Amino acid sequence: MTKKGHENLIIIVDRFSKMCVLIPCKKTITGQEAANLFFSHVWVHFGLPNSVNLDKDSRFLGKVWTCLWEKMDTRLKRSTTFHPQIDE
Repeated sequence: MTKKGHENLIIIVDRFSKMCVLIPCKKTITGQEAANLFFSHVWVHFGLPNSVNLDKDSRFLGKVWTCLWEKMDTRLKRSTTFHPQIDE
């Protein structure tokens, strides 16, 4: 536990440069908070990743991606396999 109350680290590794970014965070981080940390610590150096390996569930990853796209002022339109048309 740090003085600021951080008890975990988010570890981001750039596969090309092998550079590692360590971001202190709390144990109970939300998708919105993870997106904010990613945007402020990683986006400025590397931009958006081509792929993501995450040890959280898909709902958490979905929330992170949705928040990141909102921060970039981009609408993320989702579709399903059985209904590929995207309604406005």
